[in-house]
Amino acid sequence: MREVVRSNDPVRLSFLTALLAESGIEALMMDLHASIAEGSIGALERRLMVADEDYSRARRLLEDAGENW
Repeated sequence: MREVVRSNDPVRLSFLTALLAESGIEALMMDLHASIAEGSIGALERRLMVADEDYSRARRLLEDAGENW
């Protein structure tokens, strides 16, 4: 698995997960429980991960959607 996005914005992460899913790319959100454990104050970023074989396609798709790294 490789990280495509790191953010503490749950709306952005939800949108990007849906965008990837529409293109047939399954994304997994990591660090969700750590974020909840710290009180959901937004201090800890969550990571959006995809399978190694989907990484290049996911990056292109997100770049086309205006995501910058």
